[in-house]
Amino acid sequence: MPDRLLHLKLGINRVRVAAKRDKTKIFGIGRNKTGTTSLHHAMKSLGYITANQRYAENLHKQWLNDDMTGLLDYCHTAQFFQDVPFSLPEKFKVFDHHYPNSKFILTVRSSSEKWYSSLVRFHSKLWGQNGLPPTAEDLKNATYISPGLAWSINQKLYGDNVTPYDKAALIKSYEDHNENVINHFNGRPDQLLVLDIENEDAPKKLSSFLGCDNRLLDFPWKNKT
Repeated sequence: MPDRLLHLKLGINRVRVAAKRDKTKIFGIGRNKTGTTSLHHAMKSLGYITANQRYAENLHKQWLNDDMTGLLDYCHTAQFFQDVPFSLPEKFKVFDHHYPNSKFILTVRSSSEKWYSSLVRFHSKLWGQNGLPPTAEDLKNATYISPGLAWSINQKLYGDNVTPYDKAALIKSYEDHNENVINHFNGRPDQLLVLDIENEDAPKKLSSFLGCDNRLLDFPWKNKT
């Protein structure tokens, strides 16, 4: 590549990086199976720079041990971030502290029962045997990203080392997370949107919350169980 074109390309990349750093960060902090993949595609369609989720997941040796250094640095690469590890308990407080005035989107389902059923069906297809919910041994042997990571995340979220899909434990964790998020952002409606993407008014609520000129007409329904 000629020097002039190389310098031009490097200059454009620097501008893009600067733009990513200057833009307001937006974090999707709803639990898995609340429409997080659909939200990702919606944000992308609205023109936001969405993060490479796999890169964040590959930092698991850090964030599973509450070392947020690499993850915070990674947040300079884009505008929108979602799902694990961003939806892990208490992590939203770290991002709120390090990125003041950021926006947070808490995706939810219409009921805790509906969320639980969707999660268990999805994980049963991924890691269960004969359509049954995965056992602790199934999760420990799962090869998602790295061996045993599915088990480590389950423990981080729910902490039951005997019955990883205990209904009462999972629903309590889901409801506690939602309540903690809502309480944390109490009095800051410009920073938190609680969103059920199955509601008819969800596209309008999201566009209004973000202040988008390019309004979302419908949600792309992705990764449906």
